[in-house]
Amino acid sequence: MPNFVLPETIGQKIYLIRGQKVMLSMHLANLYRVEARVLIQSVKRNISRFPEDFMFQLTDEEYEILKSQIVISSWGGTRRSRPYAFTEQGIAMLSSVLRSKRAIQVNIAIMRAFVKLRQILSTHKELARKLKQLERKTEKHDTEIQAVFEAIMQLMKPPEQPKRKIGFHAK
Repeated sequence: MPNFVLPETIGQKIYLIRGQKVMLSMHLANLYRVEARVLIQSVKRNISRFPEDFMFQLTDEEYEILKSQIVISSWGGTRRSRPYAFTEQGIAMLSSVLRSKRAIQVNIAIMRAFVKLRQILSTHKELARKLKQLERKTEKHDTEIQAVFEAIMQLMKPPEQPKRKIGFHAK
């Protein structure tokens, strides 16, 4: 692994679990270049810094779903415990627990990846909003265009010839 961390690498490790964007303890340990158990031990020694909205352990069901969705072999074989999920705030708190230069560099890269993800998501929301507006305008214009076409079709019709009446006409 290189001495620097690519934001793309980090972005691929951010998951949506329980409605929160999180990174898993095993992926964080890999980025920090420590064993996952060492990372978790450091966290547990400082557990007061990690409330539930900073970190939580995956349930068996969440873990199985995640494993089935991410078909990769880097799950480390059989695991004795389920991984922990760290929110952006929990990852920021890790820098106070893991005090290496590597931890600082990794945390900066992770924070930038989260910011970039928020920017991408807001861009998508803005694009979706603009498309919806365009759709509404198009619907209105479609009705107006249809009316114009109908008027043109009426103008293109040959004038109706008065029908000749059969029989005698009294004048």
